[in-house]
Amino acid sequence: MASQAAGSAAGLLDPATRDADTLLFQRCTWCGTSMYHRLLCPVCQGGDLRNERSEGTGTVRHATVVHRNTPAARNVSLVEMAEGFVVRGRVMGPLIGIHSGDRVRLSTAEDPVRGEPVFQLVDEPYRAWT
Repeated sequence: MASQAAGSAAGLLDPATRDADTLLFQRCTWCGTSMYHRLLCPVCQGGDLRNERSEGTGTVRHATVVHRNTPAARNVSLVEMAEGFVVRGRVMGPLIGIHSGDRVRLSTAEDPVRGEPVFQLVDEPYRAWT
């Protein structure tokens, strides 16, 4: 499951090996901290990072609606993945139905427009209304 980019001492992500349905993250080989797109470990400042594939499930930690630089409102969320790292991305679904604590799963690892991961809600978005 873990792989290090060829020719990269810091374990940088290699875009040629990325899959559209796979979210890659780094794990520090010294302290075990997981992180998303870093050059150094935020805990121990180590540079020996290895790439791993995320299982693609997580929990919304913060969700907001953005109205600028876009013709329509869009969702921007911080998602804490099951492996322990946090990633900024978009959750598909009704903007009013996305809340902190909602469970999500990866839909696409990279949105073609913004380059961010796209997630789907796992649970019914209107569960509080029934």
